[in-house]
Amino acid sequence: MRVETALGKAAESLSAARGRKGAGAAGEMTIGEVAREYGVTLRTLRFYEDRNLLRPRRIGSARYYGGQDRVRLEMILKGKQLGFTLAEISELIGTGDASGLNDIEERLQPAQVVDQLDHLERQRREIDEAIGRLKATRERMARLAGAA
Repeated sequence: MRVETALGKAAESLSAARGRKGAGAAGEMTIGEVAREYGVTLRTLRFYEDRNLLRPRRIGSARYYGGQDRVRLEMILKGKQLGFTLAEISELIGTGDASGLNDIEERLQPAQVVDQLDHLERQRREIDEAIGRLKATRERMARLAGAA
């Protein structure tokens, strides 16, 4: 009798666990699945959620990312590739999907493109200057090491 009760409870627990996992059905992905799929960390996803960039559906402590959440994540990642700050990305993608534009580049205004290009070109010049200084320092160090 005790074995049957224990088996019954185990079956109920398994069923409940499946029910929780099934709650993420209909194309939803867990935080771990999204992290693996997009090559980001769990911490990154939680950080974006803390900044209200992502709003996955929550059941208890579990997060479920639907299609629109993943579109927003793709826009965030693309915005970062283009050199935008999270604050700028937040403004670009807004709070919802009312615009129907699922690519961050489609949401950019011409002035934003020009401003970002100017910003990135300035950064490139600064990086090129830093590289030049470091190469000169390395050469000086090599000469000094050779003279010693």
